[in-house]
Amino acid sequence: MRKILVCMAIGFSLYADGITLPEHFKANFVQMITNPKKKIIQYSGKVRFSIPSLMKWEYTRPTRKEVCTDGRELRVVDHDLEQVSIYLISKGFNLNEIVKKAKLHSENIYVARYEGKSYTIQVDGKKRLQSIAYFDELDNKVQIVFKNIKYGKGALGLESMRCSAPKAYDMIRG
Repeated sequence: MRKILVCMAIGFSLYADGITLPEHFKANFVQMITNPKKKIIQYSGKVRFSIPSLMKWEYTRPTRKEVCTDGRELRVVDHDLEQVSIYLISKGFNLNEIVKKAKLHSENIYVARYEGKSYTIQVDGKKRLQSIAYFDELDNKVQIVFKNIKYGKGALGLESMRCSAPKAYDMIRG
């Protein structure tokens, strides 16, 4: 799970030819993880992105979690476990670099090869992000679908991009 969260959380400014991503966005998301035996785990919640590389994922189903990153550190707040995990990010999914390598494959579908992996990015008719799919290190297919995406200008407030937890939660540094 940690690798999946790291993969989702690193750099997120899209500027490949034809793909439009603003200085910030808010959206609902559904994340489907399909393992090699075809078992599917589905997560859902809300995501926020703000320049330069701040992301906040608020999972609401099947568990309640918050995942925040500034591109250097990943903080996971698991409200069900009453636990905060903090990881330094050394290597991971860098969507910014992936998009730089993205090539138009077919109408509204871009494909990129980055660090030995293939990524598929789907956009809508206005070239706005709709979904991202890739295989993680455990050979799970990961697909993130964005819904009700709202684009905006300027950075979101830092406070709205932080994961917060009660002081009573256990703290784990990875």
